[in-house]
Amino acid sequence: MSRDLSSPREVLDGDDVARALTRMAHEVVERNKGASDLVVLGIPKRGVPLARRLAERITAVEGVEVPVGAIDPTMYRDDLRLRPARALEPTDIPAGGVDDKTVVLVDDVLFSGRTIRAALTALDDIGRPRTVRLVVLVDRGHRQLPIRADHVGKNIPTAMHETVRVLLSDIDGQDAVLLGSTGAETEAEAAP
Repeated sequence: MSRDLSSPREVLDGDDVARALTRMAHEVVERNKGASDLVVLGIPKRGVPLARRLAERITAVEGVEVPVGAIDPTMYRDDLRLRPARALEPTDIPAGGVDDKTVVLVDDVLFSGRTIRAALTALDDIGRPRTVRLVVLVDRGHRQLPIRADHVGKNIPTAMHETVRVLLSDIDGQDAVLLGSTGAETEAEAAP
């Protein structure tokens, strides 16, 4: 009897997501030796609410308001001609800018590394940070570029045919991470 691979499986629930964000906030503060000169930038779509939550947790720990914004790397992607067109999300850089700051880029899933490379290129057009650190909720592997996250909520080794879907209450009404399948694998690969 084979298992149903078409229905996604929850690998993180809302409590797991909250704990991962809290842990990563403490890691960022520890590595930065405080919250001074931090700027947190989320990568749309789900990286933006994650960035807000991360900044709120850092503020709660350090008692210092952490500037938070968004950076849309869409126009800097090297695969624009290969993907369907999508609406640009706003880039919102906090008033103090990013020059000589520690910028914490936040995204939901790290996969090939191409989105992060594009975000780094977009950041070049905005200013010159002292340091850039990467926070991701999920690292699923399969990197195509030499990019590594500094802080990871959960490493989830995946097969190429699997999908990782992050749900956030801000957008989806609940917090969860789901692991599913595109259906591209064969029955033999799916057998336990």
